[in-house]
Amino acid sequence: MIPNEPDGGADRDRAVRALAGALPQPFWTSQPGAPAPAPALTGPLTADLAVVGGGFSGLWTALLARERDPSADVVLIEADTTGWAASGRNGGFCSASLTHGIGNGLARFPGEMALLEKLGAQNLAEIGETIAARGIDCGFSPVGELTIATQPWQLDDLHGETVAARRLGHDVTELDAAGVRRELDSRTFLGGAWYRDTCAMVDPARLARGLRQACLDAGVRLFEHTRVRAIADDGAGLALITPYGRVRARQAALATGAYKPLLRRLGNFFVPVYDYVLVTEPLSAAQLASLGWRNRQGAADSGNQFHYFRLTDDDRVLWGGYDAVYFNGGRVSPAHDQRPETFARLAGHFFTTFPQLEDVAFEYAWGGAIDTCSRFFAFYGTARRGRLGYACGHTGLGVGASRFAANVVLDLLSGQRTERTELELVRSRPVPFPPEPARSAVVQLTRASLARADRDAGRRNLWLRTLDRLGLGFDS
Repeated sequence: MIPNEPDGGADRDRAVRALAGALPQPFWTSQPGAPAPAPALTGPLTADLAVVGGGFSGLWTALLARERDPSADVVLIEADTTGWAASGRNGGFCSASLTHGIGNGLARFPGEMALLEKLGAQNLAEIGETIAARGIDCGFSPVGELTIATQPWQLDDLHGETVAARRLGHDVTELDAAGVRRELDSRTFLGGAWYRDTCAMVDPARLARGLRQACLDAGVRLFEHTRVRAIADDGAGLALITPYGRVRARQAALATGAYKPLLRRLGNFFVPVYDYVLVTEPLSAAQLASLGWRNRQGAADSGNQFHYFRLTDDDRVLWGGYDAVYFNGGRVSPAHDQRPETFARLAGHFFTTFPQLEDVAFEYAWGGAIDTCSRFFAFYGTARRGRLGYACGHTGLGVGASRFAANVVLDLLSGQRTERTELELVRSRPVPFPPEPARSAVVQLTRASLARADRDAGRRNLWLRTLDRLGLGFDS
């Protein structure tokens, strides 16, 4: 069982010591190989499609637009550098799920789940095909994922989802305590399931860099360090206003993630929630052997407040999650990227889970904002008479789903009916969040209730049961 806090003073002291030399920056983007920034936009230009945002959603949208129509003039505009925000700060779990897990999808779109799982599997396969065809060196490895129960009350839910996954055609093996510990050894693990076909591990920063180069090779015009300040109607098209330039485009796609949206209405449907991650120093051969982990799957435990963890290519352990922090008012700020109390909590949980690694130090510690909506997976739409498309609200599984979202946005902008645009998932919206200050009160009450549920054998209080009935079944 993973406690809410490290056990006693000794564990807290060990956590603090292990964090003493941690660099306050993402591991992935700190590695060598970053390209020189593209120039900022100065002066006017025209384009067929302008994509705003250089994370995975924007990169895939620009690349797929050129692959669909090699004659299209596509411009990609990024306020900083491509892949610097959520796309370079996540755990590198490239999931096939389009609904943030089978259970969440079945609760919302039971009649569509077979098709959604098929489309998700196809999307993951096509990501792998693009990586291979483009020669992108990003450690893409379809090893699957372990879902792990650390408390007895989680076992029934884990079994139920495993049964549902098999019915949907997935290759999944349910594991008892001994079985899961043969895959990854921790005394806290009570059972698990190995989903062999639903997830690949990837270095997200190297994937973003590879997609950036693929866009350039495909003829996309890229401008970095260029913030789009506003989007206005401009005759038959749109005008994107930047500090030193202006883009006149027939159509535009928004892919700005958790940051303040250029389309005001989107702010009703997502909140920026901060997630935090630690990465250890490289493990020795003996330390790695003490874990088992021969198959190197990604892993996550099953609490409302859950941890996700994996090995990097150089045998570090990435350990993140648990605290999903909303800062009242919803402000996104670099000051929030570091949160020592969360790092200490994560480190304490790490050593409780893997006491055999008691001498390991953490070398990186960081956080970043995730665009979270009330249904936990992306929603889609258009504005400005169909000339502006968007996808928002990925809630942490955007590494894989961002490519599907890019295809949806391009379908919507084309004005044609497709298998994707006919999905209820695409045509529906999540329940909006209330305005501030009620928004902050609701989110903080929900976070406290989830923590209480984890301490109380998973029992959801009246507040959480009410949210469930409203289709707002929050977890971390």
